[in-house]
Amino acid sequence: MGTTLDKPGLVYFHSSRSGKCRRIEGYIAQVLQHRRNHDTFKYYAVAQEERPDLLEKFGIGFTPTIVVLERQAIAARLEGPRGSKDIERFLQPWLR
Repeated sequence: MGTTLDKPGLVYFHSSRSGKCRRIEGYIAQVLQHRRNHDTFKYYAVAQEERPDLLEKFGIGFTPTIVVLERQAIAARLEGPRGSKDIERFLQPWLR
């Protein structure tokens, strides 16, 4: 999960079995589309069932969780977002 220095990574840790996680993924897409930030991030979706090793590596104990990576380090983390307003506030420093 490397990122370039000019493009942060947006990592969405989720459960593919969770309805809430599916809704949150839609909210992420909505925020990025609404703000025309499609290319702001390198986007990764990580299902806990498929990559439990990555959840452990990043210290994720709860899904859904959104992480922003800059220079291969965690710049910000949002656990349990409730909707698009939470996500937009969280991503504000990176949005245009």
